[in-house]
Amino acid sequence: MLGQSAGASLSPFDRFLARTHRRALFLAVCRRDFSPAISLYDLPEPLIWKAAALLFGLPMPALLLTFQRRRIRATGKAAPLRIVIVFIGISSLSLLAMLGAVFSNSAYAAAAYASSITVVFITHCYAVVTALEVILSQRSGETRKD
Repeated sequence: MLGQSAGASLSPFDRFLARTHRRALFLAVCRRDFSPAISLYDLPEPLIWKAAALLFGLPMPALLLTFQRRRIRATGKAAPLRIVIVFIGISSLSLLAMLGAVFSNSAYAAAAYASSITVVFITHCYAVVTALEVILSQRSGETRKD
């Protein structure tokens, strides 16, 4: 949107960024709302967290672990190492820790779930802000490696 308002057309990177992060943030919002909604049915708390963990804990890692391949296919370039570490690495570790806590019937399953939502959201924000910096620097003529 920023590039278009400056008169530029959408690049493959712009389209990839919008598509990828729209999916990821949509999943994060659905994940945030799912557990409170199903808790209204008076289901046992461990079942609520397990259902919520599965509904988010399975599609999100698939999205994260295919990120680099999809980015290369869409833009011809791999993501910078810092994006791989923060966005893919930390988000994936957060999801694994959450799944472990929920399925081991930890007393902190709800806390692990909420913490994981927060970590995944923050890493997505970091990736989006970093990508916007790249887009804006390309529009202004600066040279960057990303």
